[in-house]
Amino acid sequence: MAVGEYPFPDMPPIAGVNIGVAAAGIKKADRNDLLLFALPEGATVAGVFTQNAFCAAPIKICREHLQQGQPRLLVINSGNANACTGGEGRANALAVCDQVAREYSLAQTDVLPFSTGVIGEPLPVGKINAAVPALVQSAAESQWQAAARAIMTTDTRPKGATRQVELDGVTVTINGIAKGAGMINPNMATMLGFIATDAAIDQAPLQALVREAAGLSFNRITIDGDTSTNDACMVMASGQAGNTRIVDTQSPAYQTLKAAIGEVCTELAQMIVADGEGATKFVTVDVNGGASHDECLKVAYAVAHSPLIKTALFASDPNWGRIVAAIGYAGVENLDDTAVRVHLNDVLIVENGGRAASYTEEQGQSVMNGERITIHIDLGRGNCSELLWTTDLSYEYVRINADYRT
Repeated sequence: MAVGEYPFPDMPPIAGVNIGVAAAGIKKADRNDLLLFALPEGATVAGVFTQNAFCAAPIKICREHLQQGQPRLLVINSGNANACTGGEGRANALAVCDQVAREYSLAQTDVLPFSTGVIGEPLPVGKINAAVPALVQSAAESQWQAAARAIMTTDTRPKGATRQVELDGVTVTINGIAKGAGMINPNMATMLGFIATDAAIDQAPLQALVREAAGLSFNRITIDGDTSTNDACMVMASGQAGNTRIVDTQSPAYQTLKAAIGEVCTELAQMIVADGEGATKFVTVDVNGGASHDECLKVAYAVAHSPLIKTALFASDPNWGRIVAAIGYAGVENLDDTAVRVHLNDVLIVENGGRAASYTEEQGQSVMNGERITIHIDLGRGNCSELLWTTDLSYEYVRINADYRT
């Protein structure tokens, strides 16, 4: 179950970025569940990671390896999270790094490992390492859709986005893939996202770029309020496009690249919401008129996380009282309820502390019957605004997560 149509785009190859896929049989036989990105010497990599205190062994290793140099290999498995697995989990993740590194005559620290799937189960390192030679042998520049499929778990469809921009008269390409359908909640990254470009850019500005891009995209989505143990958003730059190398965040070229990568991240983030587990609605929560960005986000999260609102959305029930209740408990100090205005799409439902005089149940029902709904909230106390994207909460969400391990 998913909202809308998102066909996988035609994605041109990224010069210097080779992609391998293979089937290790981690959870299902004859399904590609391993993914490899191999980068050329001189490439740069940056990323942001989940802030869950129980973050998985591969996330800890990724942070360490990024601090020690410029990794050139990323290996990802689906079907097993290798989270909450203690010292064994770390040893297993490092064993996979060693196996992949040997195939390229590189060091263990040149490899960044990622895992997604069931928490608490030992990583089947034997199966994975046995499949690594085939993974490496399959590497080519034109396997983006296969890559997107290899990292899927409860996703119903592969997710990809692409852009091309001009830097210094040179065409630069950006491709991105992501997986995620549940355990989606801002706190970076709560999904897996891999974006690659052939632009030449130093690591420091690339890190600033990914942090800002993720903050305005993947950190503005929520499905169920759960933050995963495993997930990350990584940006890889092969440096093969031929543009003048970007060395700081002040140049026009940096701003152009940041905007394009931001568009890719936003498109992928919205695809994750549209493919949320059991989702039947794509919901934008648009809060403006706040005295600060923080209070706008408080209100947006209160509305987006409310199970009463989310179940009303699933039922297509214009129960607007649940929305105002969530606004009221969001924690905005000295909120004047008579100044708050709420719309469903373009239908005004609340003003002057109560139901709008122009509102009718038929108008609300018409909006709620649609797949795409925007809840506009004007707090009437300032000029700040924030956006979140979320979904409804359906019977199917419960079924998927009740049956996840079986």
